[in-house]
Amino acid sequence: MKQRKVTILGWAAVVTLAATAFFGIVVTPPDVVQRQYVRFLYLHPPMAWVAYLAFGIAAAASILYLWPKTRRMAFDALALACVESGVLFTGLVVVTGSMWAHPVWGTYWVWDARLTATALMFVLFLGYLALRRVGGSPEQVAKRSAIAALVSFIDVPIVHFSVLWWNTLHQGPSVLTPGLSSQGVHGAMAWTMLLSFVAFTLLFAWMVARRMELERLRLGGTNRSLEEQLAARRAEGVPA
Repeated sequence: MKQRKVTILGWAAVVTLAATAFFGIVVTPPDVVQRQYVRFLYLHPPMAWVAYLAFGIAAAASILYLWPKTRRMAFDALALACVESGVLFTGLVVVTGSMWAHPVWGTYWVWDARLTATALMFVLFLGYLALRRVGGSPEQVAKRSAIAALVSFIDVPIVHFSVLWWNTLHQGPSVLTPGLSSQGVHGAMAWTMLLSFVAFTLLFAWMVARRMELERLRLGGTNRSLEEQLAARRAEGVPA
C-alpha cells in the first residue's frame, strides 16, 4: 500500500508538471518588459520554495533527532533525503536564475545580497553532505549531521529576507511577501505560478519518499551484514 501511495505521488507530480509546462508555454502571455523570459517565473520561484521547504524539514527532523525523547534514525534519514533534494533544487535555482538574469540584467551573476546568500546556502548544505561521509558510527554521523543542518539553516531566512533587508539588484519576493501579495502577477500567470508551486512540491515529496526507501534498504542491508558477521564469528568460536 505504501509503495502504491508513492507511485500515485509520482504520477501526480508528472501530471502537474506537464500541466505547468502547457499553461506556462501555451496559455500564459509574454510580459511587456521581459517578453518570453517571464516564463522563468514558473521555474525559478517554485524551485526556490522547494529548497526552503527541504532545508526547513531537514532542520526540524534534525531537532527531533537531537532531542533524546524523539531520537529515531528515521529522522536522520528524512533530514538526509531533504538536504539532498534541497541541494539539487538550489543548484537549479542558481542555474535558472543566471539564465533569467542575463537577458534582463545583462549579466549572469552579480554579488548582491540575495545571490551571495544563495551561493553560501548551496555551499553550506554541500558541506553537510560531505560531513556525512566522514567515518563514524551511524549515531555519530547522525548527531554531527543534525548539528550541521541546524547551523546551515541559519542562512535560509537570510536568503529570503535579503531583498527586504538590503538594496539589491534582485527583485523582491514573488509570492512569500510580508503581505502575501503576488507582486503584479495576476490572471492566468498567477494560476500557472500557483500550479508550478504545487507541481514542484509534489516532485520534491516523491523524491524524498523514494530516497528514504533507499536509505531504509541500505540500513537494513547493513544490519543484516553485521548480524551475519557476528553469526560467522560465533560459529568459529570467536567471542563477538
